[in-house]
Formats: sequence, C-alpha cells, structure tokens
Amino acid sequence: MTVNPAQTPLRVVLTDVNAAVVEAWRAAFADTPGIEIRKGSILNEEVDAWVSPTNSRGRMDGGVDAVIKRHLGAGIQLRVQRAIRDRFAGNLPVGSAVCVPSGAVHPKFLISTPTMVESSQNVRETLNVALACAAAFQAVHQQNTAAPGSIRSVALVGMGARTGRVPARVCANLMWTGYTLFGDHRFEDYDDLRATVVAQLDDLENAPAAERVRIAPPKRTPSRR
Repeated sequence: MTVNPAQTPLRVVLTDVNAAVVEAWRAAFADTPGIEIRKGSILNEEVDAWVSPTNSRGRMDGGVDAVIKRHLGAGIQLRVQRAIRDRFAGNLPVGSAVCVPSGAVHPKFLISTPTMVESSQNVRETLNVALACAAAFQAVHQQNTAAPGSIRSVALVGMGARTGRVPARVCANLMWTGYTLFGDHRFEDYDDLRATVVAQLDDLENAPAAERVRIAPPKRTPSRR
C-alpha cells in the first residue's frame, strides 16, 4: 500500500523495542504489502521522518517522546510546541499532528501526534491509537503536498503501547486500521479525519479492549480533493 499511488511509494517502517508489539504487528499487517517490521529502537532508523506519540501540549516528558528529545536535543520540543501554538492555539487534538524540522540529517522531520491529552494517560479503552496513526500519515501527505517528495520514508513505534497502556494486540490492530483507513481515501483536514474514524469505528470503540479484533474500515465516497 502507498499513501498516494500516483507518487513514489512511501517506505513505512514499524519498529519497537517491545517484542510483543512487534509480534502483534506481524499478525495485524500480515497481508499488507510494503510494510517493514522489526524489533529495535526508532533512533536506529535512517528515514525522512520519525513519528512520536505525544500529548496534546507537546510535552516530551515521557515514553518515546523523552527518548527522542534526549537524542535530538531540547530544541525539538520547542519546535513542536511552537507548531502546536501556531496551528492549533496551543492544544493539539487527538487525531491531529504537526510535522517540524528535526535539525538532524536522519530524520529530517519529526511528526508529533497525540495518543492522549495529558502525559501518561490510560487510553486502552479508546480509539486514540487509530486516530493518531491516521493523523501521522495525514501529516506526511500535507508535508509532501507543500514540498513534494520531502518525506519518502517514515518510521513509527507502537502507539500508546507503553505510557498509554494499550495492549500490544489492540495497539497493532488499531494502527492497522488507521493506516488502512488513510490509504483508502484522502481527508480534507484533521476534522474530517477524526469524524470519519470515530463514525466508522464506533462499534470497535464500544467493544471491550480484550475483544477488539482487526476491523477493516468500510469504504466511503472519497473526500473532495
């Protein structure tokens, strides 16, 4: 699958130090071509963009956020929070994302997308992972629309699987759902994205976390381009 079949295929890497997440990805994405899955740190991935699960304020004080801030330097949090302030009045809703220059060669960009409103919030009974995953690819699309070809490869970790306490299998299934939903059609904006994910997967959200299985989002009429 590609984010836009008319353009160069996007290289997508799923990487995590949690073996359970990696195993769950292999099951969830088993019939999804073009996805690289491996166990390891996102810091080792030489791609154009890293995706970091964050909170709505962009405080990089825990989980993968903190690891990335230590690696890229404190300035990355300032850039993320400035983008959140400028584009979202200081509060980044779940189902939205910002893409900022990293200041490094690899990656060139950091995409921050919240899986939670506050730091270390338990989101295991929500659709936040699917929303965040779809939003990350929306950010890639927006960046490539503004500067074609600027992001040709992206790496993601297990969203919400650590500080958000989302079980590995649920995390993998929701990430698959978000990725597949975005690949089926293009969203006009983040409001459109959030409304579509919530409306189409409402039954999944209402099911107990332990009973959630991989569900392909139903097709809809493509949004206006």
